[in-house]
Parts: sequence; C-alpha cells; structure tokens
Amino acid sequence: MSSVEMRNVSRVYQSGACEIKAVAALDLLVESGEFTVLAGPSGSGKSTLLNLAGGLDRPTSGEVFLNGESLNNQSDDQLTRQRLFKIGFIFQAYNLIPVLSAYENIQFTLQLQGIPESEHAGRIRPLLAELGLEGLEYRRPAELSGGQQQRVAVARAMIGQPAIILADEPTANLDSESAISLLQLMKQLNDEKGVTFLFSSHDQRVIDIARRVIRLRDGKINEDTGKSC
Repeated sequence: MSSVEMRNVSRVYQSGACEIKAVAALDLLVESGEFTVLAGPSGSGKSTLLNLAGGLDRPTSGEVFLNGESLNNQSDDQLTRQRLFKIGFIFQAYNLIPVLSAYENIQFTLQLQGIPESEHAGRIRPLLAELGLEGLEYRRPAELSGGQQQRVAVARAMIGQPAIILADEPTANLDSESAISLLQLMKQLNDEKGVTFLFSSHDQRVIDIARRVIRLRDGKINEDTGKSC
C-alpha cells in the first residue's frame, strides 16, 4: 500500500539575484492504487513535484510524506534506500545503462537490493514476458526501439516491487502507437496489481487515460479532477 502526501510544500530555486518559486505552498494527497497525472505547461511545477515525491529533491518549506513517513529529515543514505526499495522511477530519457543488456538493466536493481542471484531469473523472465519483451533480453538499449526501451524502463521500475511508480513524461519520446501501448500496459498493471502510478505529463494521451488529473499552474494546483472510470 502506498501514498504520497505534501503539506504546505514550497520549492524555491535561486537564479542569480532572482528567486524562482517552482512549487508554492501546495497541499497534495495521492492515495494507494491511484493512477494520477500531474498536468500543465512547461514550468508549471510538474517535474519538481515528482522529484519531491521521490526524494530526489527536498522542499524549501513544508513536509513530504511517503506512506505516512516524513522524508524531510532523512539523510541522503536513507532517501537512497527509500528510492531503492519503495519507489520506482520511469524517466523521459529512459536512463538505461548503454553497455548492459535489457536483462542486465533490470537485474541491476535486484543486485543493488541484495537479492540472491539465484532468484533473479525467476523474477525477471515472467516480467519480460508480461511486458512483451521476450526474445529481447540480450539486446542492448541501442538495439531496441524507443517503445521497447521504455518497456525495459518500466520493468526496471517494477522489478524491485516498489510501493509507487513515478513517471516523468514517459511518452514524450514515443510515437503514438508505442505511447498508447505503453499507457495501456501501465493501466493494466494498475488495475490488476494495484500498482500506484503518479505521472507528470502534458501529453493529452496520458491525461485521457488517467483516473485523476491534477492541473498545475505557476507551482499551484489549478484544478483537481477525479474520474469515475
């Protein structure tokens, strides 16, 4: 079970003599099992909120909670463990390791978690099959299409059995067919396995499939719309 909560969170960046308020006194609760998108134009605060939720960034003020546990006072090492064991990330640029095969990119998370190697194949191969990657496990990223690389990234995010998956513009580099296929796959994982997804995106395809759409403007929530289906 997983939830993300932000209480009166602000994030201010310094740019020379200017202060840029990326997030402004924002309250947010994303509950377990949600399939939610943070939507809005560039500069609205989407990626900043995702980074705060994942402990990749710290708020200037306010408090961030993961599963009811505050992230604010945790050390960098503690936040690294949170990201390793409780949070899965899917990045716009895939962030796969180019010298490793698809299988090895996914396996790397299990190695970091200290899972015995004897258990790796039993976890990885069913997930590869579920994501339509059978037969591609020994290809390196450069030998895969954009859609295939993003599916490897999804598998890497899921293999550690995280509480929540954070996806930053996951369809930005994909053609329409690959994007729709990937979104349907993630929706299926949400429906069947209860995986919580929180996206940042301005892609209408993501907005259309999300159950809840949180629209941001100037670092604030402009609209929060839950969908019935």
